[in-house]
Amino acid sequence: MIRFVVGPDRMVVPDIAAKLPGRGIWLSARGDVIETARQRGAFAKAARGSVLVPPDLSAVIRAALTRRISETLGLARRAGQAVAGFVKAREWLVAGRAGLIIQARDGSGDERARFLGGRGENLPVVDPLDSAQLGAIFGREQCVHVAVAPGRLAGLLRVEAERLAGLTA
Repeated sequence: MIRFVVGPDRMVVPDIAAKLPGRGIWLSARGDVIETARQRGAFAKAARGSVLVPPDLSAVIRAALTRRISETLGLARRAGQAVAGFVKAREWLVAGRAGLIIQARDGSGDERARFLGGRGENLPVVDPLDSAQLGAIFGREQCVHVAVAPGRLAGLLRVEAERLAGLTA
């Protein structure tokens, strides 16, 4: 679900963190649902008045979710709760220290499967970012495999990645 609020200028604003003041308008985190709501005036009906809805609302939401995932993953890296690269992430995976695996969406399917190597059956695997975006978080040019320690940050990353996947599907 994604929360929206109406700003003082009557503009619909996605509230990705669900913390902005005001009455919230909740919609499923799916591109078709948001586009249908935009076209049919559902935001105005829910807000009980006229509102301005950006024509590129889905793109704004995708950018905000991507930014939130990048910031959260950067926080996990700085806290020592995330490692990148095939060797380090695979070590965490084999040792059972990983609570979430993040793989680059533009990584080779064969290489991604080889990395998991039968070890990730019960482990959530998401692919919200491309290799350049993952690399930038870890100070590299590119990165395909990231292991995140179990905990609150891993849970938040998983939820945000699933929300982003719903918008891009």
